Amino acid sequence: MNAIQNILDLTSKASALVILTAAMISAQAALAADSAYTLVIQDHRFQPAELAVPAGQKIKLTVENRDSTPEEFESYDLNREKIIAGKSTTTIYVGPLTPGRYRFFGEFNPKTAQGVIVAK
Repeated sequence: MNAIQNILDLTSKASALVILTAAMISAQAALAADSAYTLVIQDHRFQPAELAVPAGQKIKLTVENRDSTPEEFESYDLNREKIIAGKSTTTIYVGPLTPGRYRFFGEFNPKTAQGVIVAK
């Protein structure tokens, strides 16, 4: 009888571990989804021009250039500089950010391609 009880105890512990692991993976996926944002370059402008993100989290920023010409995502505040070829997409990681405003611009079209990330 003790052997059966031991097997049941081990089975219960293994089941609990599987459930806990699945919950942790789901939570990580949810956090990753919350930390992914997209900027679009179209007509030499960033859309949205103001992007709100949570402070204290690493951010995955996808930049999609819909224009046929290249543009550069540049930010002195974020210490990032990346050329995005025309009709292409790139990923930029930033953060974790403290609360505040972080300006960025397109170096090839600085008068129109401007924006800000606001960490709250």
